Amino acid sequence: MSTIARHIFTAVLYSLLISLSMIALTLTVFVEDWLSVFEKKIGDVSFLLAAFIITVTMALVIGIVTGVYWKQRLNRVEKQLMEIARGQKTTTPVEPYKELKTIEQYVQQIQNKINSQAEHAQRLATERTNEREQSLQDIVVQERNRLARELHDSVSQQLFAASMMMSAINDTNPEAEIKKQLLLVEQMIHQSQLEMRALLLHLRPVALKGKSLQEGVEELLVELTQKVPMEIDWKVEPFVVDKGVEDQLFRILQESVSNTLRHAEANSLQVMLVERDQTVILRVVDDGVGFDMQTRKTNSYGLQNMQERALEVGGTFKIVSVPGEGTRTEVKVPNLRKDGEKYD
Repeated sequence: MSTIARHIFTAVLYSLLISLSMIALTLTVFVEDWLSVFEKKIGDVSFLLAAFIITVTMALVIGIVTGVYWKQRLNRVEKQLMEIARGQKTTTPVEPYKELKTIEQYVQQIQNKINSQAEHAQRLATERTNEREQSLQDIVVQERNRLARELHDSVSQQLFAASMMMSAINDTNPEAEIKKQLLLVEQMIHQSQLEMRALLLHLRPVALKGKSLQEGVEELLVELTQKVPMEIDWKVEPFVVDKGVEDQLFRILQESVSNTLRHAEANSLQVMLVERDQTVILRVVDDGVGFDMQTRKTNSYGLQNMQERALEVGGTFKIVSVPGEGTRTEVKVPNLRKDGEKYD
């Protein structure tokens, strides 16, 4: 039952009870002949019926007025709580309601506490990133780079050569049944190439290594355009954010692009990295095959990993996918860095 309906029902119920009580009291104390009361009329309408109609009408008016009155105030509280749930800054009312002053103060305290916790989480993420970079041994980085080079120079090149050979064989117009099988082999090789590129993407150094987030993102996407037969567009705007947040956002982008290469069968990929209203937004959209969110989201390690990384820096993670229509991944992280403040 809605707020207005609840107030109307309550007003009508109480008005009827009060009216019946007053009529019963009047008849008992002041009227000796009750039948005469039932016979009295106001115009052509019975007195009791007129009293009932007037009572119900007044109750309806009072219920509607009070219902609208409180619905407006509850809507304001609901709006502020929704903004907090979405990680947005609560709007300050131009004309604050006196009845909600205490509640709005508590809402503001909750938001301040959430912002404080998010800022603390970002500080911890930044500190952990710095410690991880300081403790990262050169031998580990060299080994990862060596594996990436060897895979690129051997397996990846062989897959590319095999793909070219299969294309050449198919161009010779073999028999229909053989061509069907050869096309299937060519598709398998093509998928293996995408898997290899996704693996090479994971073997890249996980740290930005002195680059800004924007530089790392653009370098990654430029490299993909050179190696992947896919239309890739991006919009990357300049802004400053803590090093820990940069690290986690870059890892989320790597994971998202890797999932696209391995599973999406997409023809285009769009990446957006901007800051709006002190919130960093990372959005990755593809036009691939998509998936059923109910069956895939619960058992996907990659999606869980991205969500945990977003939560680690006080952000939110959202993914929307429709079978046959592609996938959209979006991460929003509050940028709590103050001008001139350094955590690194």
